[in-house]
Amino acid sequence: MRSERVGGAVTWGLLGAWAVHDLEELATVPWWLRRNVPELRKRFPRVPEGVWRWAESMGAAEFAAAVGVMGAVVGTASAAGQLTGGRSGFYQGALTGFGLHGVVHMAQAAAVRGYTPGSVTAPLVVLPFTLWARGRLRKAGVLRPARPRDAVAGLAAAGAATVASHVVARRLLRPARRPS
Repeated sequence: MRSERVGGAVTWGLLGAWAVHDLEELATVPWWLRRNVPELRKRFPRVPEGVWRWAESMGAAEFAAAVGVMGAVVGTASAAGQLTGGRSGFYQGALTGFGLHGVVHMAQAAAVRGYTPGSVTAPLVVLPFTLWARGRLRKAGVLRPARPRDAVAGLAAAGAATVASHVVARRLLRPARRPS
């Protein structure tokens, strides 16, 4: 394996690809949820009611704040990748999680048999960038071997970061309580 330098297009490109993808989500999530949650609730009765209530209560400001929190996570992963020449486990894990979350977006669209937020940029930006970046890391000799448990861990980390970003956003936007 020939060792080549990993440039900013690979490392900071994760943040750029994420931003393009999340612009689609910022533009579509609030109206899409308002329009589709009632029907989804009927079609997927096994989903806990709390999930539907949470989705219905999320406004555009909260979603935008959650995107900002996630942007900080992705930016930190990209910086770690840049500082280590792509070797950072955090960066590579974030890249894996980003790519797998694109597959989840496509599966969601298939499950609802139509558009879901993020399903346009998943096959056009998320997956191509992830495959390209992994190829560049491989060519540079720094890509860690792909194992099934790494894929599971990457997807779990992406899911946990998503939930955490929404929890932080909700807390940031909650009206301050005045002392009694």
